[in-house]
Amino acid sequence: MPKKTPTQSDFPPNLTLTITPPQPPPPPTRPAPNILLLLHGLGDTSASFTTFGRALNLPETTILTLQAPTRLPLDLPGFHWGDDIAFDSQTGSLDMDAGFARATRMLVEVVRGVLVGKCGYALQEIVVLGFGQGGMLGVVLGRELALGGVVSIGAPYPLSGGVVGVKSRTPVLLVAGRDSGVVGDGAVRRTEGVFEVVEVARYARRGDGMPRSREEMLPVMGFLARRLRSWRGVPEGFVEVS
Repeated sequence: MPKKTPTQSDFPPNLTLTITPPQPPPPPTRPAPNILLLLHGLGDTSASFTTFGRALNLPETTILTLQAPTRLPLDLPGFHWGDDIAFDSQTGSLDMDAGFARATRMLVEVVRGVLVGKCGYALQEIVVLGFGQGGMLGVVLGRELALGGVVSIGAPYPLSGGVVGVKSRTPVLLVAGRDSGVVGDGAVRRTEGVFEVVEVARYARRGDGMPRSREEMLPVMGFLARRLRSWRGVPEGFVEVS
């Protein structure tokens, strides 16, 4: 089927998302060849990741920033992707790995039902970038579907994902801080047991937050450069996003 640019009306009405067009926009008769899905972290909203997507300034790539479907309880701000709310037994903080069956079904419908079924994109033309819990969901989605690639910042393949048979062909980039307590050697090995290709990029600093500089962002941009079609080079004006 002919490829078309996704619009708000293509998606379920209960899904909160922002569509950021490529810069510069493609001709009306020629939709962008790539889709980048952005998935925010635990307790966040789609707003900050929409800003991040605009800062990427990606050519020939339509960016869809999705918001998690479930609001946090107890008047806590933000939303989460998990099937439930879980707490880390050691720190008492919210645990990212709360199961992803419900969110995975939702994203499979977004990818297969809308982007592939309605808009004519191939799975290999769709890349996911997620932070924290959103990154964890991204690698789960990459296991379910043979996507163009997944960038997970601060999160490996989850323990809740269970045992996997044949490895997925979706390429994965894990981004984490030095001496990360979340993306440690065991978590990397677990992810490598699920995917054929797993790259790891570590900040010189501690902490698994979003990239703070061009140097920290370059591995992500390099990965995208290899996965997105008709790439024209890493944008010069990358904006720092906290």
